[in-house]
Amino acid sequence: MKKVLQNVQVVNEQSELETVNVAIENGKITAIGADVTLDGAAIIEGNGHLLSPGFVDVHTHLREPGFEHKETIATGTASAAKGGFTTICAMPNTKPVPDSVENMELINGLIKESAVIRVLPYGSLTKDISGEVRTSIEELKAQGAVAFSDDGVGIQLASTMYEQMKEAAKHDVVVVAHCEDNSLIYDGVMHEGTRNVELGLPGIPSICESVQIARDVLLAEAAGARYHVCHVSTKESVRAVRDAKAAGIRVTAEVCPHHLLLEEMDIPSDDANWKMNPPLRAKDDKDSLHAALLDGTIDCIATDHAPHTVEEKCCGMVGAPFGIVGFETAFPLLYTQFVETGKWTLKQLIDWMSVKAAQIFDLPYGTLEVGASADMILIDLNKEQTINAEGFVSKGRNTPFNGWVAKGWPVVTIFEGNIVYQEAE
Repeated sequence: MKKVLQNVQVVNEQSELETVNVAIENGKITAIGADVTLDGAAIIEGNGHLLSPGFVDVHTHLREPGFEHKETIATGTASAAKGGFTTICAMPNTKPVPDSVENMELINGLIKESAVIRVLPYGSLTKDISGEVRTSIEELKAQGAVAFSDDGVGIQLASTMYEQMKEAAKHDVVVVAHCEDNSLIYDGVMHEGTRNVELGLPGIPSICESVQIARDVLLAEAAGARYHVCHVSTKESVRAVRDAKAAGIRVTAEVCPHHLLLEEMDIPSDDANWKMNPPLRAKDDKDSLHAALLDGTIDCIATDHAPHTVEEKCCGMVGAPFGIVGFETAFPLLYTQFVETGKWTLKQLIDWMSVKAAQIFDLPYGTLEVGASADMILIDLNKEQTINAEGFVSKGRNTPFNGWVAKGWPVVTIFEGNIVYQEAE
């Protein structure tokens, strides 16, 4: 049946708002414009809200299989839908790891059974993400692996990364890296700077991240591979990526909302809800990330949604797992702090969370165009509310943003033409 989204506003190329109707048939967008007719269509009333393409998140953790006490595919994708995400890429640190055809088939089956939006699973670069025995990129790509990563740990052996980059180049897939030199972690739990000394906690130096990025971009150049850097957090990392791009190396990079919004001095106490990897860095690192996003050194925004149980996060940072949730708060926080304040345009934010993220992996999503999948969000830019972690759809409550006030909340999420989230009346 034909559906028409009536009376919605879209952002044009000049970053201006235009009121249009959008026609949908068979899960695709068939027309966009003020003159789209309503005859015989099921009407979805837009109420003058912003219509955005569904967000694309290239860095998420759904925990299932193996860690369903933290999150499931059902709860994670429902949380993503509430936040306006219609396509997410799921990292391979599950149990079992998607490191074989059998395990990838298992995960694909769970996604088909439980996901309410599009989930594209990563394949791991090494068996059991141990950094040692290499997986078959050819076989895992054939099973639908969107890209390849050992996210959660940095691959320590340059030879392992180099050999997998050569395989990835042969099969035209992207190698995605959590960059961390284990010999430089020093059992740290937060950034090595000022605040960790004040709190008496062991620090993680910035060089831990940037030296592995510097290594990897040179390996990618030698291998002819496409290389994507996860959650860039330091000014040295930005410099390494910027220099690599200038040299013509095929590198892309992402930044997380929390690294744009927070820095080490914001951490109020030894509270594990402020513990993430990479950690919150210094103010000049945060400023460098902003500049890198604006000049194109960093390509997109990704949440690194990483749910954990309340029990795991209830005590101090030492011994607690790294990670915070991000699906349900990403857009409102960024819209409030950067678009409302005039630092970014609305179009920039939407692009960084949709089409630019999709472009990294050549995904045909994240756009509002005739012929595209009808993945879209209605956002009430005037809606203001306080973030309440207890109201999250995700099983995770681990966020440093509890109690923050933000504007610009998704009220309807549509995936392939069907409503998968609608704000309660």
